[in-house]
Amino acid sequence: MRLGIDLGGTKTEAAVIDGDGAFIWRHRIPTDRSSYKALLDTIEHITSLARKETGHDGPVGMGIPGSISPKTGRIRGANTTILNGQNFRADCEARTGRPFRLENDANCFALSEATDGVAAGYETVFGVILGTGCGGGIVTNGRPLTGANAIAGEWGHTPLPWPLDGEYTGHDCWCGQEGCLETFISGTAVSEDYAARSGIMLPVNEIAANTASDLLAESVLQVLEDRLGRALAQIITILDPDAIVLGGGLSNLDRLYTNVPRKWPSFVFGRDVSTPLLKPLHGDSSGVRGAAWLWSDDE
Repeated sequence: MRLGIDLGGTKTEAAVIDGDGAFIWRHRIPTDRSSYKALLDTIEHITSLARKETGHDGPVGMGIPGSISPKTGRIRGANTTILNGQNFRADCEARTGRPFRLENDANCFALSEATDGVAAGYETVFGVILGTGCGGGIVTNGRPLTGANAIAGEWGHTPLPWPLDGEYTGHDCWCGQEGCLETFISGTAVSEDYAARSGIMLPVNEIAANTASDLLAESVLQVLEDRLGRALAQIITILDPDAIVLGGGLSNLDRLYTNVPRKWPSFVFGRDVSTPLLKPLHGDSSGVRGAAWLWSDDE
């Protein structure tokens, strides 16, 4: 059995899976972000509950927002800001008496889909999270690629490539930079793009539902596809993954899997592109499943 925890901004999910990836037990609770102590209480509670209901008492894998500094071991860049600057892994181990392995949530998503999801059998997989924000994770030979600075896959905070005239205007990012991909291709960015042109703020699913009758909605999604095509073309030229998997709320837009790869030949070096763009198998379960897969069989 493996225990994984997906620490989200609004919910914390834990799951115990067996060696074939089948769920033995799942549980979700609201994430208490009132204090750092409250977060630790949440982790202690949910691991104790897993032990009580399944008998699992081994190591724990956890997907987190942000990343861990290789120099200090402390969390940085987490939108759950009370985590930043904390030695979260050590504190979780002290609270529970169990070993923890922590990875960025996008890496957990990619690991899930590469292990027993839609990208199983592919050597190098790039996983994309397109939701409130924009992130990426890399898995190669069945393990997450973290990098020397623990920032591998932080695709959402790279610039939009091949920008058109005026595309950088009004695209300040929360990270302090200007023109980050997150401000162009996240669900939030698409809603803001529509609102800027219509005066009406709508979630992406409502925008997509109106494309047949609303030319502006269709135009906004075509702009998204063009930007996503450029952004992924750069990933293909640099990393050349065997497969790319989309996750997050925008992964439910079926049109992306047809329209975005059509953009690639104009931008990928050499123009000859066979990279598949795949819809996730496990959906919003990938985060917790990937966290559970952070520990290998012999560990």
